[in-house]
Amino acid sequence: MTPSPSPLTAALAEAESFALIARDGLTVELLTGDVVDVERLADIPLADPSGALREVLALVPFRQVVERGFECHDDGAPLRCLVVEGHEAFSRDDALDALPTDAVPLQDAGFDISDEDYADIVRTVIADEIGRGEGANFVIRRDFTAAVDADARTTALTWFRALLEYERGAYWTFAIVTPRHIAVGASPEAHVSARAGVVTMNPISGTFRHPEGGATPETLSEFLESTKETEELFMVVDEELKMMSAVCSDGGRITGPHLKEMSRLTHTEYVLRGRSRLDPRDILRETMFAPTVTGSPMQNACTVITRHERTPRGYYSGVAALFTPRAQAATPGEPTHDLDAPILIRTAYLVDGRLRVPVGATLVRHSDPYGEVGETHGKAAGVLGAIGAIARDTPVPIVIDEIDEDAPAAEPVRLADDPEIAALLESRNARLAAFWLNPQDAAGEGPFAGRSALVVDVEDRFTTMLAHQLRHLGLEVGIVPWSEVTDAQVDEAELVVCGPGPGDPRDTSSRRIRRMHDVVARRRSSGRPLLTVCLSHQILADSLGMDLAPLARPHQGLQKTVDVFGEPASIGFYNTFTARVAPGTTTIGETEVSADARTGDVYALRGPGLASVQGHLESILSRDGMTTLERLVSHALTPVGA
Repeated sequence: MTPSPSPLTAALAEAESFALIARDGLTVELLTGDVVDVERLADIPLADPSGALREVLALVPFRQVVERGFECHDDGAPLRCLVVEGHEAFSRDDALDALPTDAVPLQDAGFDISDEDYADIVRTVIADEIGRGEGANFVIRRDFTAAVDADARTTALTWFRALLEYERGAYWTFAIVTPRHIAVGASPEAHVSARAGVVTMNPISGTFRHPEGGATPETLSEFLESTKETEELFMVVDEELKMMSAVCSDGGRITGPHLKEMSRLTHTEYVLRGRSRLDPRDILRETMFAPTVTGSPMQNACTVITRHERTPRGYYSGVAALFTPRAQAATPGEPTHDLDAPILIRTAYLVDGRLRVPVGATLVRHSDPYGEVGETHGKAAGVLGAIGAIARDTPVPIVIDEIDEDAPAAEPVRLADDPEIAALLESRNARLAAFWLNPQDAAGEGPFAGRSALVVDVEDRFTTMLAHQLRHLGLEVGIVPWSEVTDAQVDEAELVVCGPGPGDPRDTSSRRIRRMHDVVARRRSSGRPLLTVCLSHQILADSLGMDLAPLARPHQGLQKTVDVFGEPASIGFYNTFTARVAPGTTTIGETEVSADARTGDVYALRGPGLASVQGHLESILSRDGMTTLERLVSHALTPVGA
């Protein structure tokens, strides 16, 4: 007599399209339904024609960044929605029993770009992009590919089972099967979630590849003490705080750092939380996509990716977004759905018999080309080993047993529990701005209450963080892109704040740079209050007759303590160019100059109706950012002659 199929096997047999998701380590969720491809995030069908709310799982491709006006290689990958009609839960053990275990051999396997070619790309990005002020860090990918001569659905279920059995530490473990497209992965990173109005982002960066025999506190300590890895994490936290400040009324608060321990890799992470009343589709749009898989600043990162990656990304670095109707009815004006959206990394794609595992490395000013080559090998091996496509270092399955109360407890060893590791993690926060670590006072009650400011965005959304801090100083703040700001707005605003941005301040062939020269000159000539930051600071310095020059080494994500008009200030810098005066210069005309005593690099300026700063006072690296910002705003707003 043939045994009856398990409930999971029977449910899968009836489903043409489905998703298997493990989120809590104990349960496997099965989502079934019809597939609908839509053009824009706003088109994700969260309600049926009658208005009844629906659950939807959306695969959001990288090309969706065009909704924000950003560049990409457009491969036409659809924004694919599984409109959920069935949502069942099975135990992890039942799923392991029901899913196939046959090996899936790979053929014709290897990277699409050679190690040497990838190392050359790394060198070029460091020299021509980071070295020329285009941004602080960029993620450039390559793909591990292979032929798979096996049934696609069976392959997907086999790989998902392997992940379920052997991988640990994933935020989502999943298999998403839709017509002619399969995605199977174990993503460590929640890009964004929204539950009952609380938005959470989870920037993860820094990759520690476990040595043979496993990680130890000694080997992990060396990784945690690495300048590159630490700065890499701080930079992505800054970038995600830009997004949080755009979607959350309270800007977001940081907790962490924590360790994300997986089977072959360990990462470091922070958690950012804030409150928002936005539709979750709008939250997703404003946070496309994670800087951990793109770079910073986001808009220019997309341009750099387009320049240096040879093929489209598909779904790599996009998200799998699950929109679930709220358990309790939302009040008018509140979102109707919660959102849970992991980043699509550590994922294997199977299309038309071809496996693709995209992997990227975060390139910063300290990057070693061959170290980044090794990082892509480690990440690809992590995915391939986890799905059983290559040998695992330590093929010990994860076992979840019933607790025997009479037996001594056997807790898994967590490196984060080691006192020295915990102290190393905690020590990182000593470098960071308390403003972003602590609960924030209500905006609008600061020393400049009743005053207003217009912030000009120069394609770096640090302006959203800067605007948030200005609101906490009491100002009413509006943000306008450089391409939309009018001369009338420049003339009429009580305080104009010209923000940071990528690029060479001397490059007047750039329409953006040329426009900012015009904005700064126009406002300065009016004598009305002006504050400039980073790129705009350099443009102001140029208008005052100071030299502009590239730094010998870019200051991207660099924390320095500098003198700002007689007071030391710990500030985060993200600049490749600097204004420079002769060492010892303290004034130029009516403008005071605060500069490095040895090099003459200009850190700050103040004169009648104007103030300026090279560093990013809004950055998490600026421990004295709020105090310095208040001083500079106060000076700019002081009536000339007062």
